[in-house]
Amino acid sequence: MAIPDYQTLMLPLLNFLADGKEHALGEAIEAVSNELSLTLTERQQLLPSGQQTIIRNRVGWARTYMAKAGLIESVRRGYFRISQEGNKVLAAKPERVDVKFLEQFPEFLAFRDLHHKQEDKKEDQQAVAETPEEAFDAAYQRLRADLVAEVLEQVKATSPSFFERIVVELLVKMGYGGNLQDAGQAVGQVGDGGIDGIIKEDRLGLDVIYIQAKRWDNTVGRPEIQKFVGALGGNRAKKGVFITTSGFSKEAVDFVDRIDSKIVLIDGQALARLMVEHGVGVSTVQAYEVKKVDADFFTEE
Repeated sequence: MAIPDYQTLMLPLLNFLADGKEHALGEAIEAVSNELSLTLTERQQLLPSGQQTIIRNRVGWARTYMAKAGLIESVRRGYFRISQEGNKVLAAKPERVDVKFLEQFPEFLAFRDLHHKQEDKKEDQQAVAETPEEAFDAAYQRLRADLVAEVLEQVKATSPSFFERIVVELLVKMGYGGNLQDAGQAVGQVGDGGIDGIIKEDRLGLDVIYIQAKRWDNTVGRPEIQKFVGALGGNRAKKGVFITTSGFSKEAVDFVDRIDSKIVLIDGQALARLMVEHGVGVSTVQAYEVKKVDADFFTEE
């Protein structure tokens, strides 16, 4: 099952707190996860940022919003419990507790007005199922996808020699080839039966990787890959990287999966993503540092 959004988790969380005892966030997450019968994989599923599990993020925000409405109260560092107002809500047996439900409480409205004063109401309603971190991550992923697409278009428009330079710089940024000068001498100098270059696998040069780089618009098929593999065999090589600005046919991918040689296929999308990840052809415009409360700091023994 999909992990419910943070609003759907509000009522299960409030029900867990109905015992009136003090609880830490970790206990609440475990209890809500058990009630929803989440699998281990679902409990370990991370936000796109990779910094926090989805279930922890969503239960945490369900707690925060209900606390702003006065249904939950903090009692000591790292611990919280249901409030008198929260008990009244449960006594009324609501079918659902969500943001719309919380709007009946003046404290919550004051909180919402403070944080959403300038937001468009329609956009706010569309995003209401997302926690702030999820909304931030989603916006980041959209920006990144647009950037990858733009980078790929720029790469496709380059000359063959400049494309070679891009490949060299990317491989060096990824830890191959020693330095730019060594890698530049290795790539683009072979041109032997389907091989465009040879680059060190590590800075010590203990092993080498054979390179084929194609700035193509057409799909790379199995014959091109077979030619590359044949060239590797002629050089008693077992490792190769085939890079293209286009894509690979299913037959080409299946062929690589069945052979003994280790061949890595990097299509245009993967190439652009690697360039963005390793800072090749892109620059940082703005950096945001996202912080969260350190629950351990606020836990009293």
